[in-house]
Amino acid sequence: MVIALARSVRGLALKIASYGVMHLVVAMLVAWAITQDWRMALAIGVVEPFFQTIAYSFHDRIWHRIERRRRGSRIEETAEAFTARLDVMNAEEQARSHGQHGHSHALPSLKNIAVKTMTYGLMHFAVAVTVAFAITQNWRVALAIGVVEPLVQMAFFAIHDRIWTLREARRSAQTA
Repeated sequence: MVIALARSVRGLALKIASYGVMHLVVAMLVAWAITQDWRMALAIGVVEPFFQTIAYSFHDRIWHRIERRRRGSRIEETAEAFTARLDVMNAEEQARSHGQHGHSHALPSLKNIAVKTMTYGLMHFAVAVTVAFAITQNWRVALAIGVVEPLVQMAFFAIHDRIWTLREARRSAQTA
């Protein structure tokens, strides 16, 4: 139990740290492309990811709870059991859906990934504009950074989240 908890905390810390590094590099590059001032780009690139990483950890925790509740839904379990009894799901689909332990190990749907990415984008926009304005004192530059930087980060976020989802699925399969 203690070892599993330590691995979970370590995995979450590694996920957040890798997100922070990715975010730092992208934020500096986008800020420099917009401001053409390496000092402002460095300031925005260091400060903005710091606040985004904090916001991301809350965002990720909230989505983890949503996904866990969705998987544990009794209605979903009942529907899967009903379709399995009607032979709508073949044995291969049942095994993929339930795994060895009776719960789903399937990757999130594309709809869930899209909604998660969009909520991340909205949160990111708000933080990016606020930080960019605090540093530049220029609303036009802040809005430009607030629009461009989160769009670029959303693409990198989706890739980052997919890599970590696959990593967690692989580890889950190895322990099973």
